[in-house]
Amino acid sequence: MKFGVFDHMDHAGTPLGQLYADRLQLLEAYDRAGLHGYHLAEHHSTPLGCAASPGLFLAAAAQRTRTLRFGPLVYLLPFYHPLRLIEEICMLDQMSGGRLELGVGRGVSPFETKAYGLDFAHTGEIYHEAFQLILKGLASDELTFEGKHYQFRNVPMILRPVQRPHPPLWYGTTIPENADWPAANDVNIVTIASRPTVRAITDRYRAVRAKLGKAPTGGPLLGVARHVVVADTDEAALAVARRAYPHWRDNFRWLFARHGAEPRIAGLYPPTFDELAAIDNGIAGSPRTVRDFVAAEVKASASNYLLSWFAFGDMTVAESLRSIELFAREVMPAFANVHADAAE
Repeated sequence: MKFGVFDHMDHAGTPLGQLYADRLQLLEAYDRAGLHGYHLAEHHSTPLGCAASPGLFLAAAAQRTRTLRFGPLVYLLPFYHPLRLIEEICMLDQMSGGRLELGVGRGVSPFETKAYGLDFAHTGEIYHEAFQLILKGLASDELTFEGKHYQFRNVPMILRPVQRPHPPLWYGTTIPENADWPAANDVNIVTIASRPTVRAITDRYRAVRAKLGKAPTGGPLLGVARHVVVADTDEAALAVARRAYPHWRDNFRWLFARHGAEPRIAGLYPPTFDELAAIDNGIAGSPRTVRDFVAAEVKASASNYLLSWFAFGDMTVAESLRSIELFAREVMPAFANVHADAAE
């Protein structure tokens, strides 16, 4: 069982420079705690995501950490010129000594897409073409590509990633049908779905791999992301979560509300933290309470990677640092020998 971090880097109500400095301090704590990876969302024109250029922040992360793996979850491929992104991926992998985790996706917000002058109806096909192009470019000495949206001929690929042919790939999904492609192509996945849906996703992922004759154990990571707050007592943790979560949820809904709409996955994030905890999409409590939650999550969802939101809303650095400290010292060790590679 592995543990990592998912971060929207939503606006905390502090000056932006302080937000970035605080997150880098937390990254150092994640590194000390022995967490596996840090996964940073990319969003635009919304307080949900202040890391609009995740690569820029991750370049700083490469210098502040030693063993922590990190990457975007996800790069919104239609928003980038593919050659520029290939070069950025290579630079980050080299600067970190081969610690980059490469998340890719289309982008789920039509409003962010429109702000970049893109037609949401066409970004799906742009994403698929860009993905093939980027993988080819990372593995080639010279890039030639003929597609509908991109054409390149004999472009020298001077930069190289440390991890060949490319860094580990990541993909986000909330429905079982979308598990087929990553399962067949050895791509790690992360979901924020409810436990029953997560189980349907992990079961389908493993079934596809079994049908293709791929090893049932030791394969890609099947991750689930949850809001997690740990404090010395249940009451102390709940006080933090009940205050910070509505702030995060307001950021989550802000851009959609501006357009009189609701996010497609709004049902996963009800108005209060108590309601979130009631549907098992988050936990706030003492180390013992959080251990019980993690055990139940692993059993119910058959995931093998838990990504925690350790910083969200208006949580202070001190609150997040204490949560990380307790999680690393009193929660993680209980799962050192737990394996969820196969559905029960």
